Amino acid sequence: MKQCTHADALPHPEPEPLGETCPECLRNGTHPVQLRLCLTCGHVGCCDSSAGRHATEHHERTGHPVMRTFEPGEDWRWCFVDHVLV
Repeated sequence: MKQCTHADALPHPEPEPLGETCPECLRNGTHPVQLRLCLTCGHVGCCDSSAGRHATEHHERTGHPVMRTFEPGEDWRWCFVDHVLV
């Protein structure tokens, strides 16, 4: 079973969110479907079901490997590099 090789290097405590919503969607006037929090820097981005796919775009631009859901009542993390739940 494939495992994430990046979770141990994440900052503790996790970074504070840089905002309450996806700034790229806000700037573009689009609506984020669901939000994700970068666990390296705190960037909030929209999921791949959103038009902008800004969480994935953030990973591709920065190389930050792991994000978590930023949705109330959800508790999971995803490693973009290893393509696994953390």
